[in-house]
Amino acid sequence: MNLNLKQLEAFVWVSDLGSFRKAATRLNTTQPNISARIAALESILKVTLMERDAGSVRLTSKGENLLAYARKVLRTTEDLIEAADQKSLFEGVLKLGVTEMIVHTWLRHFLKVLKEKFPNIDVELTVDISVNIEKELFDRSIDLAFQNEPFIHQTTGSIDLGTYPVVWVTAPALGLHKLGMLKVGDLCEHPILTHARHTQLFQMVEKHLVGQRDISPRIVPSSNLSASIHMAIDGLGIAILPAAMVANELATGELVKLDYAWQPESLHFLARYNAGKASGVVSSAAELAGEVAQTYIDSFNNKK
Repeated sequence: MNLNLKQLEAFVWVSDLGSFRKAATRLNTTQPNISARIAALESILKVTLMERDAGSVRLTSKGENLLAYARKVLRTTEDLIEAADQKSLFEGVLKLGVTEMIVHTWLRHFLKVLKEKFPNIDVELTVDISVNIEKELFDRSIDLAFQNEPFIHQTTGSIDLGTYPVVWVTAPALGLHKLGMLKVGDLCEHPILTHARHTQLFQMVEKHLVGQRDISPRIVPSSNLSASIHMAIDGLGIAILPAAMVANELATGELVKLDYAWQPESLHFLARYNAGKASGVVSSAAELAGEVAQTYIDSFNNKK
């Protein structure tokens, strides 16, 4: 019986996820297949790599020692494929978590370019708010996150995806854009449409408005920013959203920008991953995202 990469891959994923079942899901196979690969690897190496106890998996001391070598073999194999310029040999699934702002700006172009570079890599996409994406990144439910600050945990791999300013917008029918510089009272006569609770944007808006004298702001959060845009177009409130998300609506006149002295900080985005455990495809995808994001930002700024 010969040692093969599938056995090493199973060993690494079971070790990282702490579960044969989760490793099977991650590698798109069955739990018996994962068990067979681990058993074969242990037989070939004549060692016990891990012990199972009440559903949990614990590496033996020998397993801990050999795990680093297994990662090295897999990475060296990736380096060989990269050096041979045979990227079609990369196969599998990239689990990607993104925020809605990315979906509405440059994600489509990124996925197209990624497919051209890695034609046999499929992308499994999760769209959620940043705090939830971070949780999935750290429990390894996803490989790569495109998310905005602030972060609870630090990662060993990150690529800058740029900053994105936010703007106050509403339907022209409300006539607020004709008033010049708005006061907080003018603003709070209408519902304030913004991102979901537990997002940076919501927290900045809430901090600014709550506690203002003689006003009772009606902040309407939504986990779906597209819904906030549609509500603003229909005159159901004033929205505070990333400028890039409403560029088309501003250009067509469906929405108008409002002048108000206070602006939330721009949203800063990063591509984040675990450099110590992620495959070369993940780091390459992060670098590619940085390039695509910068191209988008340059194009957006030139159109202003």
